[in-house]
This record gives sequence, structure tokens and C-alpha cells, in this order.
Amino acid sequence: MGHSYSKIIHEKIADYTYELLPLPTEAEARTFMERRAFAAINVTIPYKQFVIPYCDVVDPKAQAIGAVNTVVNKNGLLYGYNTDYPGFSYLCDAHGVKFKDRTVLILGTGGTHNTTWAVAHDRGAKQIYTVSRHPDPEKGELTYAQALTTGAQIIINTTPVGMYPNVGVSALDITSMPGLEAVIDVIYNPDKTGLILRAEELGVPVAVGGLEMLVGQAGDAVRK
Repeated sequence: MGHSYSKIIHEKIADYTYELLPLPTEAEARTFMERRAFAAINVTIPYKQFVIPYCDVVDPKAQAIGAVNTVVNKNGLLYGYNTDYPGFSYLCDAHGVKFKDRTVLILGTGGTHNTTWAVAHDRGAKQIYTVSRHPDPEKGELTYAQALTTGAQIIINTTPVGMYPNVGVSALDITSMPGLEAVIDVIYNPDKTGLILRAEELGVPVAVGGLEMLVGQAGDAVRK
């Protein structure tokens, strides 16, 4: 949690106190959700799917995506939302990322993968591949070696690889991937991960981290 900018951003744009609460184990997270002793929370990896059963009402968009990252306590009932979707959309719009008829690689299989998949799908991507360290062939998931041969134009990293303090590492070596139009990393600390720095070196037109996604997400969360 020490890498998070959320407290700074939320307290700049809203009139409430925002606290960071690490929950290292599922048992701690379970106890926290059962107590419901909060007005609202943002949920980060790896709990975006974990919290869904604790919500009394799940927004249809969050239900379809299969991930909740904002939970609001309204008179004792928990309402689950996905504000990552508008946040990621905001990031893509800010940098002119075009998904229509593109082949997209999404690195990782967690809740944020589901969100970015939904955005790419809704914006007309021709093909969306999921890349995993432990791919499930029945789901059509690819290995990282297979990902290199897909001819993808857009890569989205939703894994924590390269996040502070483990900076400088990259989940995928994109050196042998010509034709890349955009490389997006949802990690925002550091601002430029190893993946983004490599994309810049290779001259990829759009190479951007996740800070604007976090800002867009926070703005939508405040409105819930």
C-alpha cells in the first residue's frame, strides 16, 4: 500500500478523509468486509473479485465485468461498482488509443484484466488475447512466448510486475514485436515502468502508465 497515490488524489478532489488499510491475508479481508465498518472503500488487487459476494447490490456493469473496485455502504447495505472502467477509458481517450479492428494483448488474469478487456471489446477490438504465466488453454489464454507471435498492435499490462519497489523489470520483452501502436501499463508507481521505458526506446507512438486511470477512477468513485 505504500506505493498508493489514492489518498492524495481523493483528498484533493473530495471533502473526506481517505485512509490506506493494508489487508495482507484473505482472513483479514474477510473480517473487514463482514464488519462493514466503513462508509466507502476502494479495492485494489488481489481483492476485486473477492469482495463481490459481500456486496448486497452489484452494479450491472461491475457484474458483467466480474470485478468490483468501489464499495459504498448505504444504510448498512453494500453497493459494488467498477470505477476502473471509466478510469481506463479516460486514460485511453487522453492518449488517443484506438481499439477498433486492433489485436490486443492483455497481460494478467485478475480483476483489472476483466475491466481492460471490457473496454477493448466495447471499442471494437478485432482480437483480444489474455496472457498468463499459467495459461488455461480452455480459456484460450496464451503463454508469454506465444504472445510474441500474435502481431498485436496494443499491449496492456494488468500484472503487478514492475510496480514499486520492484522497478525496472518487465513482464514481456516487446523488442521483437513490430507494429505496436500503444503500450499501456496500469501501474502508476513508478510513472514509467520497465515496460513503458522499453516501449519509448522502441518508438511506440503511445507508451503510458496508469496515473491518469487512477485519477479518472477516483473522480468516478467520488460521485458514487
